[in-house]
Amino acid sequence: MRTSIATVSLSGSLTEKLTAASRAGFDGVEIFENDLLASPLTPEEIRDRCADLGLRIELYQPMRDIEAVPPEEFARNLRRARHKFDLMRRLGADTVLVCSSVSPLARDDDALAAAQLSELADNAQEFGVRVAYEALAWGRHVNTYDHAWRIVEAAAHPALGTCLDSFHILSRGSDPRGIEDIPGEKIFFLQLADAPLLAMDVLQWSRHYRCFPGQGGFDVAGLVRHVMRTGYRGPLSLEVFNDVFRQAEAGPTAVDARRSLLVLQEQAGIDELPPRVVPTGVAFAELVTPDAEPLGATLTALGFARTARHRSKPVDLWEQGEARILVNTGPAVPRGGTRIAAVGLESPDPAGAARRAEALLAPVLPRRRAAHDAELDAVAAPDGTELFFCATGRPGSRDWRSDFAPGPRAEDPAAVPAGGPRRVDHLALTQPWHQFDEAALFHRSVLGLGAQESVDVAEPYGLFRSRAVTDADGRVRIALGVGPAPTDDGDRLQHIALATDDVVLAARRFREAGGELLAVPGNYHDDLAALYDLPDEELETFRELGILYDRDERGGFRHCYTRTVGRVFFELVQRDGGYRGYGARNAPVRMAAQRGGRG
Repeated sequence: MRTSIATVSLSGSLTEKLTAASRAGFDGVEIFENDLLASPLTPEEIRDRCADLGLRIELYQPMRDIEAVPPEEFARNLRRARHKFDLMRRLGADTVLVCSSVSPLARDDDALAAAQLSELADNAQEFGVRVAYEALAWGRHVNTYDHAWRIVEAAAHPALGTCLDSFHILSRGSDPRGIEDIPGEKIFFLQLADAPLLAMDVLQWSRHYRCFPGQGGFDVAGLVRHVMRTGYRGPLSLEVFNDVFRQAEAGPTAVDARRSLLVLQEQAGIDELPPRVVPTGVAFAELVTPDAEPLGATLTALGFARTARHRSKPVDLWEQGEARILVNTGPAVPRGGTRIAAVGLESPDPAGAARRAEALLAPVLPRRRAAHDAELDAVAAPDGTELFFCATGRPGSRDWRSDFAPGPRAEDPAAVPAGGPRRVDHLALTQPWHQFDEAALFHRSVLGLGAQESVDVAEPYGLFRSRAVTDADGRVRIALGVGPAPTDDGDRLQHIALATDDVVLAARRFREAGGELLAVPGNYHDDLAALYDLPDEELETFRELGILYDRDERGGFRHCYTRTVGRVFFELVQRDGGYRGYGARNAPVRMAAQRGGRG
C-alpha cells in the first residue's frame, strides 16, 4: 500500500520535511497548514518540489469548526473554504481534512451538520477536491468515528467521506469493529498514530504524546485490519504530534516512521517481511577505549583472562565462561572515554537476521575485512551501537573467534570458578534523549525481542526512563534507558551485567583482586532491613560489599556494581527463583552513588 506522513510529524522547514519523507521511502505526505503558511515557496513550487521528490500530496489539513453553526457563521466558513480549495488546486492536493467542530457556536444537530457538510462538498467539488470528515476525540458534539460516519451517510454527497484516525478512535476506547460497516470507498483517508496508555486529558494526550505504531500501547494493527476489510485502498498515513519528534532531526525520525509502517503492514497481514530471527544469546560486547590499562585491571579483577588478539586489528578478546568482552584501542574515542561500541548477538540464522534488518531500514555497516576474516553481517542500532549477527561455535559456520590469534593461557577460559561471572546477564544502553521510542521499536521489530513496560526511575537530577527488551528465555536482555534531559554524549553511562551463582563470593574476589565496588549509603541497608526479613548476618555482608537486593513474586535479586571506567561500569547479578526484573527500585541509590564520583 501507499504510505504517507503528515509534515507535522517531523521537525524543520517544509523543504526539510519533504526531503526527509522522500529519503525514508514514503510515497506521499499530508501537508499541515502551518507548514505551508510558514514556507517561502509558492503552492506551485511546493507541488513541483514534491513531484521532484516522488511524493504525492495526499491530504491538506486541517479545516476546523465548519459544520453545525449558525447561517452567518457558515457563510464565513464557506468563503474561507473556497480560498483553501483554490490553494489546494494550485498545490495539487485533492483531499482536505475537516475536523469535527469544537466551536462554542456549534449546535448539537446532526441534520444541520449533514446539510452544511453537503454544501461544503458541493463547493469543494467545483475545485476537484474531496472532503474527509473526521471526529476529533474532544469534538464538541461529534467525537466518535461512528457518529461522524452517520452524518456523512446522511449527507449522501459523492465528494464527502470520512477520515478515520486511530488515535481518536482508540483513545476513547471505541470499538473499531464497527469500521467494517463503512463502505471502503467512503473512507477517504486513514491516519495512524499510537500512544502510551496514560490517564490524562485526551487533548493534551493527543498534542504531546502520540508516537508511531508499535511504540505505544494501542492495537493499531487490529484497527488497520478492520479498515482493510472494508475495501479501503487509500494510503496508510502517519499523523503524530510529539514534542520529542518536533525537536529531533527529521531524517532519522522519518526512517523510524517508515519502519513503523513496514512492521504495521506485516502485523496487519498487508505485506510480508523477511521473518523474525530472534537472537539466542550474547556472543560478545565490544568496548572501545583510549587506555586499555584501567579497563584491563577491572576485567582481570572480575576474573576475565585476556585470551587472544585480533590478527589485523588492535582488539583483545577477554573471556570467562560464556562471557566475552572485546577491548578495542583502535578508533578515536569521543568525550567520556570507554564506551560500548558493538554487541555480538548469537543468531540461529545470521544471514536471515541481516535480511530482516535491512528490510526494516537498519543501516548495513560496511566492514574493513582482511581476506581471512570471518564474514559477519552487522547493522547499526539507532544510537549507533553496531550489532553483529554471530554463530559462535556452530558447525558449518565460520566462527568469529577464528579472527583472533590465541595467546598464552594459564587455564581454560571456559572454566568458571565457583561464584565467578559466567555469562552476560544483560546490557544497559542509555539512549540519546530523542531516540528512546525509536530504540524500543527497533529492537522489537528488527531483532524480534519482546518489550516490557517502561519504568520511570527518580535520579538526583530528574527522571530516568527505562524499558527492557528480551527474548522469551531471558538469554538476551537489553535495558534501554533515557536520562532526564538532553545531555552531551559523554554523559550517557552504559553497563554490562554479568551473571553469577554467588554474588557475595564474586564481589569478595573482585575486591580482593584490587577491584573497587561502588559504595552504597548505609541508609539504604537500614531501609532494606525494614522491607525484607533478611538475616542480620546477610545484611551486614550486603553493607560491607555494597550489595543491593530486590524481590518479585518469582524470586530474589542480589546485585552490586563496579566503579565506572569512562562511560562503562559492570554489574554482578544473582537471580534466584526466576526473578525477571532488573532491580529498578535500587536504581536511584546506584545513580546517586555514581553522581557522587566516578572512577
